[in-house]
Amino acid sequence: MTSRPLGLAIESSFEQLSATVPANIGISICRPDRTFSLGRWSSGVAWSTIKVPLAIAALRHDRRLAQDLVVKAITESDNPASEQLWSQLGNPADAARQVEAIIRESGDASTMVESRRLRRGFTAFGQTQWTLDRQATYAAQLSVIPDGAAVIGLMHQITDVQRWGLAAKGIAAKAGWGPGVHGGYLVRQFGIVPTQSGQWGVALAAEAHDGVFETGVEVVNSLSDWLVSRLPALARY
Repeated sequence: MTSRPLGLAIESSFEQLSATVPANIGISICRPDRTFSLGRWSSGVAWSTIKVPLAIAALRHDRRLAQDLVVKAITESDNPASEQLWSQLGNPADAARQVEAIIRESGDASTMVESRRLRRGFTAFGQTQWTLDRQATYAAQLSVIPDGAAVIGLMHQITDVQRWGLAAKGIAAKAGWGPGVHGGYLVRQFGIVPTQSGQWGVALAAEAHDGVFETGVEVVNSLSDWLVSRLPALARY
């Protein structure tokens, strides 16, 4: 599914938002008929958003062992639980292939799950490069991916401390965040947005200039407000 431009009014509105927030931002939306993107930020590390396909891979590998850890990994974004799920999948290369296979089921043939620990103190899989448009496509397909429904249910149960952005609006969502190598702080989130024309996959990101997590969260809140307020207009394109 190719990405196509939107109307001038929507593009202008997003540019106005971009000019008012202290971050580099982007958003991708995957509808049943098309995918479109806005903003200058389009790709970067997945951080904890990768825990969604990781959870599905672990459930398929051994549901009994994975179940309780999956709850913590998704609802709390718990890193130790996620590392245990990763270990259950075998050595890092095997684990990466299994998580990659889950992403492939959305039609994404390009995203490669990172198996190496590239940065001390951070997970290997969290450093996966995942573009917004591919992540939006993944979100749009998640409900039809086997075992996806169980994880979507947990995405509706995000803990209060992480209930911001799309999650604050009752949307099934998973966020990820972390510091950049050369400054800035990335906060990203994807979710499944119900609309009159069906479920849309949405992925958004804010790379805060000041390197502060809370700034990124505030911008993601603004992005979510912008999206929800313009759903009727977006549906017309």
